[in-house]
Amino acid sequence: MTKQDTSENQAKNIYLGIGSNLGNRITNIEKAKSLLEEKNIKLISISKYYETPSWPNPKNPKFINIVLKIKCQIKPYELLSICKSIEVKLGRKKAAKNSPRVCDIDIIDFNGLILNDKLNLPHKMMHKRSFVLFPLFEIEKNWVHPIKKTNIKKLIFSLSNEDIRSIKQI
Repeated sequence: MTKQDTSENQAKNIYLGIGSNLGNRITNIEKAKSLLEEKNIKLISISKYYETPSWPNPKNPKFINIVLKIKCQIKPYELLSICKSIEVKLGRKKAAKNSPRVCDIDIIDFNGLILNDKLNLPHKMMHKRSFVLFPLFEIEKNWVHPIKKTNIKKLIFSLSNEDIRSIKQI
């Protein structure tokens, strides 16, 4: 009996953030979830919806965000490619950074992997974003930041009062 290679062949725990602030935001997120499943990505846990003001310009439409815990057998760059193609399929256009968008899919954490090139893992700003931390906490209460080695509760407590007050579960 041979021991299975636990690093390559085992399904990985991956967390994705999905957000939308244009069109029917909830429908956009639901379509993104369906398109992920069509790519053999298994949705393990799904947070509730969270609404936040647009950043950095709160005059833009509010965002709705969720976090998914998924499992799949694909590599990080292949997952990034799938996420980008889903964004385009749902109508995302090239625009200025942080501008309104139909769909935004970010890889928050890929099984604790640390990368810093065309793909930053864990997501480089996630520890400062209420719209990532609150839904992630909802589905993974013991999550620990792979670089900072800080648990999610401490990350949430480090947010500003304004960030905490501005997020609303819907």
